Amino acid sequence: MIRERERQAASGLGMLFVLLSLMLFTGYAFVQAVRWQSAAVIVAAILAEIALVVGLCGFFVVNPNEGRVLQLFGDYRGTVKDPGLRWANPFLTKKRISQRVRNFESAKLKVNDTDGNPIEIAAVVVWRVVDTAEAVFEVDDYENYVRVQSEAAVRILATRYPYDAHLDGHLSLRGSTAEVAKDLKHEIQERLAKAGVEAIEARLSHLAYAAEIASAMLRRQQAGAIIAARQKIVEGAVGMVEMALELLSKSQVVTLDEERKAAMVSNLLVVLCADREAQPVVNAGSIYQ
Repeated sequence: MIRERERQAASGLGMLFVLLSLMLFTGYAFVQAVRWQSAAVIVAAILAEIALVVGLCGFFVVNPNEGRVLQLFGDYRGTVKDPGLRWANPFLTKKRISQRVRNFESAKLKVNDTDGNPIEIAAVVVWRVVDTAEAVFEVDDYENYVRVQSEAAVRILATRYPYDAHLDGHLSLRGSTAEVAKDLKHEIQERLAKAGVEAIEARLSHLAYAAEIASAMLRRQQAGAIIAARQKIVEGAVGMVEMALELLSKSQVVTLDEERKAAMVSNLLVVLCADREAQPVVNAGSIYQ
């Protein structure tokens, strides 16, 4: 693998001053040679001017958080990262590679989770180039490589987790966002390392059941929520009934046999656990009629 080698380039301002000075000098020499009709000096001045014009092609600008990959007839000669106006051999090709932080959002992918349910999933990936040589020479188009490999990592991630965890302590795409994001970043980084790219952050930006099962899964989620709510209501109602019987027993307001206790428990549970408000019934007789 070709690794990045940082290279120092000459200061562009200094070289600009030198080249302009030489161009003025050769121009003056050319004028004098024409005046004195010296053919050799005229030819030398013309060749020198041509060389100096070619030398002007060696100037290039390096912006902050940017690298210029230098090649000489296909041979990698290093990367210039010092910002400013720089000068190098004019025959070197100077490819610009941005090392700024970039991000993209993948398309909404339709995949099956670990339970086989079709889901729609998308992710946002934040990345940057850390090795310009690998980004240029190890892959054909590093930006397209990042996009394709990130979408492949999202597909693989979706098959590892269920959309919803049906048991406590199990990871899921919807309920374990931090763990899923960490796993996704690790999966993407393994794929992008060979391209000299670092995955800074990766997280899910869209997660939903596919349209063909969305309504059925919504009813399932609603049923689960209702069951959980009912469980809390029943636990609270049982505690209230227990407290009521205990208070009646301690205060000795009324003494109930086991049959009447069972009836009272039944009535209280109906009142406390009912979906609607209970209709009061006034007992005009004794507790045994």
